[in-house]
Amino acid sequence: MKTRQITRGSPVLLLLLLALTAVCSAGYKPVIIVHGILDGPKQFKTLSLFITKVHPGTEVTVIDLYDNLASLKPMWRQVEGFRKAIDSIMKKAPDGVHLLCFSQGGLICRALLSTTPDHNVHTFISLSSPLAGQYGNTEYLKWVFPDCMKKTVFRICYNRIGQKVSLCDYWNDPHHRDRYLRSNSFLTLLDGDRPHKHLKAWRGNFLQIKKLVLIGGPDDGVITPWQSSHFGFYDSNENIVEMRNQEFYKNDTFGLKTLDARGDVSMCVHAGVKHVHWHSNFTVFRSCIEKWLT
Repeated sequence: MKTRQITRGSPVLLLLLLALTAVCSAGYKPVIIVHGILDGPKQFKTLSLFITKVHPGTEVTVIDLYDNLASLKPMWRQVEGFRKAIDSIMKKAPDGVHLLCFSQGGLICRALLSTTPDHNVHTFISLSSPLAGQYGNTEYLKWVFPDCMKKTVFRICYNRIGQKVSLCDYWNDPHHRDRYLRSNSFLTLLDGDRPHKHLKAWRGNFLQIKKLVLIGGPDDGVITPWQSSHFGFYDSNENIVEMRNQEFYKNDTFGLKTLDARGDVSMCVHAGVKHVHWHSNFTVFRSCIEKWLT
């Protein structure tokens, strides 16, 4: 019996290659990118190229909402806007999606995951985000509140007017803990520091993710303390309390301890990376991000 040979350029070979390409492309879940404070989609062109280069065929969407100055609007308002945009993408992806969220965007994504029942986010990658809050004199602080130092920002943030500025929604002054707990209406609810009727449901929603990836480093220069990107933060003496010693971890208020016990928390630390360079650093991408985007 004759065996049919497949030669270069034959229609059969071409069909096989197309089929293999389709199979490989279909193996990658869509990636949704959420930008940070005072930036927008154009800052994430390089990261999008990284993803499509190593995982050809991946559908990458950088959400074009609350860009630049609009990123200073209240966090809960932004969460609702991003939820609507991301929901339409999730509905088209029955096998799930990955969320890759930078800086302030990491908190938006965290809130979105906690407050969205039946989401299908597989991996949540938090790229240099102030997950446990922010407290530091940085260029961003000077831009938003040019006449304030970190010690006085609480006077602006911890009132109704201040809570209408995104930065204030996660400004966590360790020297004014009582005022923070009374006045903050965003991060305190996510952490469970202020009990509320939705806490159990939010915890269950957050635990639907399969993997939590935390990326940050000591030379960031904006996220302060930088350990906030790994759920660490200052105590009242500005000493660092690591994630596993935080009360919200020990009490497992939003599911972080459970995720960690499942083996589903991955931490990646990179020195020498400035805040605005995380999403364009190929070494960071290859070592901290690439393997989670399958």
